[in-house]
Amino acid sequence: MNQTHLPAVAAITGTGMAVPPRVVTNDDLAKLMDTSDEWIRQRTGIEERRHVDVGVGPADLAYEASLKALKSSGLQAKDIDFILVATLSPQQYFPGTCSFLQAKLGLGTTPGLDVRAQCSGFIYGLELGQALIASGQYKRILLVGVEVQSVALDLSNRGRDTATLFGDAAGAVILEVAKNPEHGIKKVITHLEGQYTDKLGVKFPSTVGGDWIRPEHIADGAHNPYMDGRFVFKHAVTRMPEVIGEVLQNLHLSIADVDLWLFHQANLRINEHISATLKIPPEKTYNNIQKYGNTSAATIPTLLDECARAGRLKAGDKIMVTAFGAGFTWGSALIVWGA
Repeated sequence: MNQTHLPAVAAITGTGMAVPPRVVTNDDLAKLMDTSDEWIRQRTGIEERRHVDVGVGPADLAYEASLKALKSSGLQAKDIDFILVATLSPQQYFPGTCSFLQAKLGLGTTPGLDVRAQCSGFIYGLELGQALIASGQYKRILLVGVEVQSVALDLSNRGRDTATLFGDAAGAVILEVAKNPEHGIKKVITHLEGQYTDKLGVKFPSTVGGDWIRPEHIADGAHNPYMDGRFVFKHAVTRMPEVIGEVLQNLHLSIADVDLWLFHQANLRINEHISATLKIPPEKTYNNIQKYGNTSAATIPTLLDECARAGRLKAGDKIMVTAFGAGFTWGSALIVWGA
């Protein structure tokens, strides 16, 4: 087939990230609940995380990250054709966070939508962005992963298992038609296993049960995140290597062919387990969970931005990004760096 008739490939041409200025250390949390810096580090690898101040929402962080991504790609907001916002912590129940971000960017009637795939949301966003660009309908897409989870956390002994994990952040990338057909998003594979919705999530507010939320739900902490940690760990360290294998097999690549591995930052022990299972050398991985905690849909784009700014990404590098989250959702993508 003539190259000119092949579907367009989406490439990442710019990255950006934003985190709140307020640092919350493990010692800070130890003042609110029965925990310690040593306990949190040993079990999760987290040393600190960022929490927003009152009045700051997901759209604020997304806006800051988007401006940085636009600047790094040499574009202006008006150049964007479509917006994708991956988040599990919306600005409000409706409309979606995408609407608030679009207004902040002053984009008039530019379309967009929210992606609700939890911690795998950015991977799903890559899949959607690639498909939209391949269709020829859009040429430049802003894809943002953003979370403000701190306001939903129970900062007491009851919520200790989840409150120590999560932080607030945003990461953004610009997707454009690749100038070099060797570069760009080469393959994305995603999965969903809905039978485990009871293992990780937030139960209320809910449209099921007659009332949006009742006083007893709040008293019971049913409006805070819950997680069966052991169950989630077991499935994450199984499903993530599986989907990595699917992507590599599809592209006829080996583990050794990948230059950089970026895993969702849920728990450093999960990432270490996967690296050991796949025999990935430490110098080919990068983590930021130590500084930011689990920022859900924002983890992969913040990793990409930090690596880009540190000079760790060279044209032609093969990057594997992989995530696992509530739903259960999971997915992986192979990106060849460069425009």
